[in-house]
Amino acid sequence: MPHQPAIYSPGSATRVRRTFGFVDLSGFTAFNNAMGDDLAVEQLSLFRAALRSVCSTTGVRIAKWLGDGAMLVALDPVSMASTVLAVRCRFDEVSVELALHAGLAEGDVILFEGDDHIGVTVNLAARLADVAKPGEVLVPDNFLPGLSRSGAVKGEIEVPGFEGAIRVADIAQAEALVAALGG
Repeated sequence: MPHQPAIYSPGSATRVRRTFGFVDLSGFTAFNNAMGDDLAVEQLSLFRAALRSVCSTTGVRIAKWLGDGAMLVALDPVSMASTVLAVRCRFDEVSVELALHAGLAEGDVILFEGDDHIGVTVNLAARLADVAKPGEVLVPDNFLPGLSRSGAVKGEIEVPGFEGAIRVADIAQAEALVAALGG
């Protein structure tokens, strides 16, 4: 009898707690259209090198490249927050002309087939990145201890694909808090 492929069944999946980040170059398509492919690829190369350099020292994994962005996975929110903030700083050092924007979220997800993550938390991080403005790093306001009482809170926003408004903060405005938490 031929081998039958495994079929997912609820309850059989491994659930893990992870922190996800989606980082993206703001205005990449417009930059590419205005400046041409060669300069766009140069900016993309600088972005990827900055991300690799920072992630290699923080334990945050680049799960996949997404054109002019990337999906990141970490074991905790502080390391994710400090990594993304460090990448923003590295942009200035290596002359990336485009701003970074990002969305981060933490929660329980399904570890699917050993190398992919499925769940609401992943989707939330991706959608927060989509709505973040250049330079913003949006997170739910409970992402880090003390964040909900900081000046980084932006208030409630509508996030595509999610029912009801979500209260968010911009951790780019809370670098001191991230540093105080060990980031």
